[in-house]
Amino acid sequence: MFVALRFLVPLLIILTVLYVGVSIYSRWVRRGKLIAHWEKKGLTGDRDAFIRRGLEKYDGSMRRKLILGIYVVPLSLIAILIYVTNFM
Repeated sequence: MFVALRFLVPLLIILTVLYVGVSIYSRWVRRGKLIAHWEKKGLTGDRDAFIRRGLEKYDGSMRRKLILGIYVVPLSLIAILIYVTNFM
């Protein structure tokens, strides 16, 4: 049990840093696409409000939720590996 904790704590720290980095990068890319769309279409009005609304839609999107796979996939694989090693 303690061996697993000694392994999982650093893994969770690394996964958290990776999750934050990917989240920030993905949001930055989405913001760039919104700015490019604004300029391409030649829209008028409040550009900051347009970007803010677009990012609010992005926050509720499936892409945002898929980034949580950074936690789910490695931890699931480790759990399966432990189960197979010990009980099969």
